[in-house]
Amino acid sequence: MTGRGRPDDSAGHSFDESTDWFRPVGDQPATAVGVLDHPAPAGGPHGFPPADHPSFPPGGFPLSALSVTPQDVLDVLGPDADELLASVNVEIDELIRMVNAETTVLPPMPAVLFQEESAEGQPAAAPAADQPQAAPPAEVMEAVTSWKRKFVKAAVAAALVTLSGGGATALAMDKTVTVDVDGQLQTISTYESTVGEVLADQGIQVGAHDALSPSPQAAIGDGGKITLERGRQVKVSVDGEQREAWTRAHTVGEALKQLGVQTDGAWVSSDANAQIPLEGMSVDVKSNKTITLFDGGGAAQQVQTTALTVGEMLQAQGITLGPEDSIDPGLDVKLVSGSEIHISRTGTMVINEPEKIEPPVQKIQDPNMMRGEEKVEDEGTPGEQIVTYRVTQRNGVETAREKLGVSVKTEAKPKIVRVGTKLPTVEGGAVWDRLAQCEASGNWAINNGNGYYGGLQFDKRTWDAYGGGQYAAYPHQASREEQIAIATKVRDARGGTYSAWPGCRAKLGLA
Repeated sequence: MTGRGRPDDSAGHSFDESTDWFRPVGDQPATAVGVLDHPAPAGGPHGFPPADHPSFPPGGFPLSALSVTPQDVLDVLGPDADELLASVNVEIDELIRMVNAETTVLPPMPAVLFQEESAEGQPAAAPAADQPQAAPPAEVMEAVTSWKRKFVKAAVAAALVTLSGGGATALAMDKTVTVDVDGQLQTISTYESTVGEVLADQGIQVGAHDALSPSPQAAIGDGGKITLERGRQVKVSVDGEQREAWTRAHTVGEALKQLGVQTDGAWVSSDANAQIPLEGMSVDVKSNKTITLFDGGGAAQQVQTTALTVGEMLQAQGITLGPEDSIDPGLDVKLVSGSEIHISRTGTMVINEPEKIEPPVQKIQDPNMMRGEEKVEDEGTPGEQIVTYRVTQRNGVETAREKLGVSVKTEAKPKIVRVGTKLPTVEGGAVWDRLAQCEASGNWAINNGNGYYGGLQFDKRTWDAYGGGQYAAYPHQASREEQIAIATKVRDARGGTYSAWPGCRAKLGLA
């Protein structure tokens, strides 16, 4: 032995036949340290995985596992075992003998150990005491361990009372332990030896997604602390994309940060400081997006929005569409940062526009003025009217206009124009009549469509060149006298001869 009560090797312990009710076992696994997210134990309510049961050494299941071992006693006394044994000046082997001596009635073994039947249907015979057996089922391990601890704890306490002459040392087995559940601290007194037992005694269950430190099978001493962080399921929808995750965060903001969800500028359905209940919760997140909006014929606008769809964005921005407006993409299209939205505005409106009324022209014929001459005697005064239109526009550009009505505000004063009617004086009219008879059968208004017009068959170029435009646009539209006046100019320009009309000139014997 080393120290006060711990074994110095893995060898077993032999006791006198009169007191040897339980045989010690060999090597014992070390007590586990605290871990996070320890898998749900397969052992039982005390939380012992099979490999961590102090009553079952690796490599087999001898019946000697039913004996009280030094490890069993140390497990009962906990981390303060050396101090407790020193306080009563006793070695662990001596304490085991006293336990045997103090015990007069052995508690019944759990029935689960003897339920296996033989091939003949009868209860199986117990194997030899030290014959190794296959690893027992988890429920057997748990039953043996629970049975041992109930018996050994009471027996050790009784022995310590005997040694100390009172209850002071036994009461020292009562520990003060701090239990921290999600930051809520509770100080308790307990006789339990492991983390799992303390939690079970307090009715605290550890879920598969909880974090516990130390681990359930770890020993706990006086002044020890147990920390339990509850897992909470959070269902997060980010821009319509669903995610589910477990988190040990207490608030919505902490959970989103742990899950890597960007919330800068985002809309979140719950406040960042809101507490997440143990049963979990759902959180909707709409991320901040930058989109470009083209509304009608206006300039492009950069819009920051947390909307999920085009329609939701329009509603958030207070933008409405007319019955004839169109939008691309559609209202149900999902938005992403960088999206472009184009709105085509088509509308019909009724407008009233003031317009000027041009003065009407009033002509006065003047026989003292040559025909074709005009003289304005009074410019007149424009009037004013209101005209009603129905106007159709697309993106601010007018595409159609319909006149609906007119309301005159001020009548226009007429413009007075004096027009001459006097015809030019004709010399040698008889000769020109003969020539017209020859050229056009005497018809001064003839137009055969051959490019020559009037009684003297002018072409358009000659008519304009000699000033015929002052009388009419085309020769056949002018009077006889006006045609003769232009013909006289043509004749005089050619030396006073009628060479411009060669055929009829020869026929009529003209110069």
